[in-house]
Amino acid sequence: MPTRRIIPCLDVRDGRVVKGVRFEGHRDMGSIEEHTAHYVTAGADELVFYDISASPEGRSVDLDWVRRVARLIDIPFAVAGGIRTRDQAAAVLEAGADKVSVNSPALERPELIEELARDFGSQCVVVGVDSLRDEHGDYQVKQYTGDPSMSRAAGRRTQEWVREAASRGAGEIVLNCMSRDGVRTGYDVEHTAAVIEAVPVPVIASGGAGAPEHFRDVLAAGASGALAATVFHDRLIAIPQLKEYLTTCGIDVRP
Repeated sequence: MPTRRIIPCLDVRDGRVVKGVRFEGHRDMGSIEEHTAHYVTAGADELVFYDISASPEGRSVDLDWVRRVARLIDIPFAVAGGIRTRDQAAAVLEAGADKVSVNSPALERPELIEELARDFGSQCVVVGVDSLRDEHGDYQVKQYTGDPSMSRAAGRRTQEWVREAASRGAGEIVLNCMSRDGVRTGYDVEHTAAVIEAVPVPVIASGGAGAPEHFRDVLAAGASGALAATVFHDRLIAIPQLKEYLTTCGIDVRP
């Protein structure tokens, strides 16, 4: 079984790290540099940065802070935010990112996934999926979730979309369970396990981390990594102690 990854997620708006609950009510959490330096020292395996207002505003990610992060960091990091073209992805990678993550732009034009995988390799291409259960109990994909006033249904069932994304060349899926975001009640293990079963690529769980046991449960269910924000930003869970706990549970993590 591959080593599991612990991945802090940093939502970026106007050059600052922010965090909301269920994708709303974002509060300022501090500077990008401050959090980046902390997580490198703390032993994070990777970082993920989302420029959350880029897609709703119809622009691409701000390369200035990507370059600043690249100068500070010696672990892999992924960047997302309005990456709609091959050239925009190339600019993000050239600025220092190891991976690009696409969400709403891939829903707008699924061929984008194939173009990025062809030119940069599937290992550089992450597809983020914002998933929410509807009134019928089905999981549906949402898009433009960085701006609550623009968030809407994408007209795709989550299971169908992740299969298509993987078939088009995505090297990794990040599953954002929207109803769990920021509430710290645990990952949606059942939904995550179903997505893991549906695709042949690694799946990263996102949304709901509140205790070390939550990381244990979703990683034991087969997630390749666990992404979290609030518990790390607010220093409620320390990554070194979390990794020690997971090791005692028989889950293989990097030191």
